[in-house]
Amino acid sequence: MSLKARRLFRSLLLGVVFVAWTYCQASEIKRRPLDELPSHIKQVTHFGERADWSHDGKKILFLEKTFGDAYELELATGILRPMTHHYFHEGYTRALYLANGDVLLSGARRFDANDPWPSRSEKNAELWVLKRDLSGPPTPLGEKCSEGPAVSCRNMRIAWTCGGAFYMGDIVYKNGKPELSGRKKILNRRDLPFDCGLETQNFRPPDEKELIFSAYGYQGTEVMGLNLETGKITNYSLAPDQYDEPEGIFPDGRFTLVECDKHNAKGSQYVDIYKLGLDGSGKTERLTFFGDYPGYKASNPVVSDDGRFIAFQFAKTGDPAGVGRGVLVFDLEMYEKAKRPATK
Repeated sequence: MSLKARRLFRSLLLGVVFVAWTYCQASEIKRRPLDELPSHIKQVTHFGERADWSHDGKKILFLEKTFGDAYELELATGILRPMTHHYFHEGYTRALYLANGDVLLSGARRFDANDPWPSRSEKNAELWVLKRDLSGPPTPLGEKCSEGPAVSCRNMRIAWTCGGAFYMGDIVYKNGKPELSGRKKILNRRDLPFDCGLETQNFRPPDEKELIFSAYGYQGTEVMGLNLETGKITNYSLAPDQYDEPEGIFPDGRFTLVECDKHNAKGSQYVDIYKLGLDGSGKTERLTFFGDYPGYKASNPVVSDDGRFIAFQFAKTGDPAGVGRGVLVFDLEMYEKAKRPATK
């Protein structure tokens, strides 16, 4: 081969390599986790955040957006039912099913689009009860709440955070109107042997004698448990410098789901969903891999009462905590079957 031919061949080869590299880079940029979902994960809405399961597992309650309306999705039909369209309001940051089917809401009385985030703070966010028949606007319980409350699956008990402390009480109905009874403080941040931010997450099934909570900023962020009878605090994460935030609990109480950055150690903006044992071992199992796609994360999981499904949301890196761009359902039975080795 002549020198001129060799040079031409080399130029052509370099051109092919450059085109192939450019194509691969473009393909990588276009990859989205929603386009490559495993068979056990299904997208059920194309908007929304902070899902919660109805106790019969047939519906999912979720927020349209932060400071938006609450919707209910009927899974069998795909029908969306607006839950908060029948009255005027300033938007909500939480919507959770109570044990009797009514809905516990958190939201402020006033909202300023030019300065929205104060409406999410405990200075302004209040707890309300919306009756399941949607016969009227919700009733305020007279309590401010920092981020999310914890709701019992067994009875009408709730726990919430305000002023660096946990409170607990029971929702009772007098003449058909809900109100809070037996309010008491159950934990004060100042009494802990370490410094952290607090948020209630879940009563631990099946007996609900323990409250699972987030200890923000302590060793990264850790999953903690408060024994409601003895006051004992247990660290379940045991993972210094790792972000672990509990966001959903299994009905047998053996595991909780966590938003976790174990795969990259980059913090809360780069989380995926893990399963954490509540046996003191600190053992985790990664369930979602949205973080393997640049710019994406999975968060805010919740487990159905029968332990069969997880509802969660996807978001993009940089979205504020809790903001979601659609709800997905994770079939745990299908997932477990796929994990088992094939038998001959």
